Amino acid sequence: MVSHSVWIVGTSRSGKTARLVEQFCSWVQPEKQYTESFYTEKSLRKKGVHIPEFLYLKQTEPGVLVLAANDDNRRELGDIIVASTLGKYPVRAKTPLGFFQDEVILFWPLLINSLKLKAQFPVRLRPETEQELATKLWRSQLDEEILRIAGVNESRLVRRILDLLQLAAYSGVACEDIAQILTRGLGDNTTTLEPEFLASLLLDWRNWCLERGLLTYGIITELYSQHLLSDRNYQQHLIKRYQAVLADDVDDYPSVARLLFELLLDQGAVAAFSYNPDGAVRLGLGADPNYLEGLAERCRVEILTGPPPESLGEQAKQMVELLTEPMVLLSLPKTVHSIQTTSRAQLLRQTAEEIANAIQSQQVKPEEVAIIAPGLDAIAGYTLVEILVKQNIQVESLNDQRPLVSSPVIRALLTMLALVYPGLGRLVDRDAVAEMLVVLSRKQQSPENSSLLTDAINPKDAINPKDAINRVSTDIDPVRAGLIADYCFVPHPDRPNLLPVSAFERWDRIGYAATTAYNEILQWLEQQRSQQELRLIPSPISLLDRAIVRFLWNGSNLPYEQLAALRELLETAQHYWEIDTRLRQIAPAKTTPHTTLIEFIQLLRRGTITANPYPVRPIGGARKAVTLATIFQYRSSRRSHRWHFWLDAGSPLWAKGGAATLFGAPFFLQDRLGEPWTAEDEKLAEEQRLRRILTDLLSRVSERVYLCHSDLAVNGQEQLGPLLPLVNACVTVISEANEKLRSPAS
Repeated sequence: MVSHSVWIVGTSRSGKTARLVEQFCSWVQPEKQYTESFYTEKSLRKKGVHIPEFLYLKQTEPGVLVLAANDDNRRELGDIIVASTLGKYPVRAKTPLGFFQDEVILFWPLLINSLKLKAQFPVRLRPETEQELATKLWRSQLDEEILRIAGVNESRLVRRILDLLQLAAYSGVACEDIAQILTRGLGDNTTTLEPEFLASLLLDWRNWCLERGLLTYGIITELYSQHLLSDRNYQQHLIKRYQAVLADDVDDYPSVARLLFELLLDQGAVAAFSYNPDGAVRLGLGADPNYLEGLAERCRVEILTGPPPESLGEQAKQMVELLTEPMVLLSLPKTVHSIQTTSRAQLLRQTAEEIANAIQSQQVKPEEVAIIAPGLDAIAGYTLVEILVKQNIQVESLNDQRPLVSSPVIRALLTMLALVYPGLGRLVDRDAVAEMLVVLSRKQQSPENSSLLTDAINPKDAINPKDAINRVSTDIDPVRAGLIADYCFVPHPDRPNLLPVSAFERWDRIGYAATTAYNEILQWLEQQRSQQELRLIPSPISLLDRAIVRFLWNGSNLPYEQLAALRELLETAQHYWEIDTRLRQIAPAKTTPHTTLIEFIQLLRRGTITANPYPVRPIGGARKAVTLATIFQYRSSRRSHRWHFWLDAGSPLWAKGGAATLFGAPFFLQDRLGEPWTAEDEKLAEEQRLRRILTDLLSRVSERVYLCHSDLAVNGQEQLGPLLPLVNACVTVISEANEKLRSPAS
């Protein structure tokens, strides 16, 4: 019998998602002949007409499992489906990991019985908390000799070991089998730790977490694949709930997802999958596109045509051919331009000036420009933002993974905590106190002019929202704050204190406004101290909330970036104390609650990057800003622009996986499970990665590409990356054009 499931193959922007939504609408809104089947079901079945069961689904319960590759795509897919069906059908779009997490928590009682776990509600660990707890658990075993053999510091080694558990879970490998996989994959490699030692650490960690009801992404995925999916009771519930599957971009799914899909297909469910052969953005992070592609054998394959005609995807084959066969004389299309300098500093400036000139001459709008780099260091990001902002052009950094403590507002709130709670005096210094006084002395503004966000998007006064805090009007400026901190701050290991402003002999130099604001801060701190001593403050989270409401909110609209940072802080603090409470319930700690506060402040000050708050995107239309992103971030976002600026086109990082490839990832791919990773394998993987990147990026640009190349990298070395033949070919084209202009005939 012909399969009713559909496997949709296409390159980027070829219409795969639109075809999936169309398939969803045909499921929940069947054509007239199927609608009639509600009344003529028996007669149709007598005639031999096959009517899929999902066509009888109620509007209130469509029974369709909708999955997307990442969280941003999940939201967009959900919005598109709701708009296409006029909101008649409730849709819960999930990522594969989000679905696994929901199922594990929903069927936790089942796991308690089968695994003999303690009856307690599970709590998911955030990555930063996971790493801190694992470090404490393993610290006695990770001595200096172990770190020397590994060649990395303690933090990096702990993260690498935890990633092994996650990779194994994604591939369906049990934690007990990790040692066997690593032994086969690493072979006689003496530069790494013993596989048995790594596996024993992970087994201890997994069992320690399960005893306390703590879940990580790796543990969640292992529980789902190894225990839930094979449980007959769970299978029955799963089949009753979902009679259809809608999965977008399955080339970015872990191999465990195929086990879920095959179970549903075996029980008569229908499915629609979209697959991009040039995608695999998350290959190296747990995705297994080759294994997922095996599902095509069970579906009716639909091949969509190439990228839209307005994109440059058609030139991708020509450019890839120039890279693979550089001796072949090929010319680049006229849509490819070049910016070439000697130093990288010159490159950054010329690139920013080229963008500014194009926007000011109205050749292109800010939101139609993207700057894409294989790796974006802080200096490059700051330079580009600084130059463009001075030209009144906003810049949006995609998924900007900056440490939470990099925000002045967050640092000020952490200093405030150290001044209220006892025993935190060693975490405070004069500079931190001065910064706190500036941040907390924000002037109260009327609703008419208090919206910094409105000012930030005003075309007459456009600024970078990240610098909005510097534009806030405060009663205490940095100079006066420094004077107050020098003369009124009293350091103390247990009770640091702030004296009245009169302790400064020339306090008249402070001024009335600054003195008034300082006295208000001083009075508020004293009030919080007294309430803390009387235990009237439930937790540090409550104190953070009070400070935000009292000094930062003031009824005004905060910039989105600043508001997101504050929400991120509160969510992180709430999670941290939730985990601390759980651990104290299991095994009462000998330390005081203030020790937890010290560890929390030190965790953030170490530059730990916490999870983004929910939702992570602003409400409203897209910002009119130039997009700044790494290759991985840009491809993951599935965006497209008219103009692309490929920064550091001569960098060797274009073919490298970099941070988007975890240690040991190739060992856990299903088609080469446990096989050693050789130099030839690495070379082939780099060639395939570069081809996918070029094809994907060129499908996402519609008008012009700039290859931005500097002869020297940041460290002064000559750049000889894989895209250099394209740069040279582009320079040749430009030189030929200049010669024609100089010739007398022209």
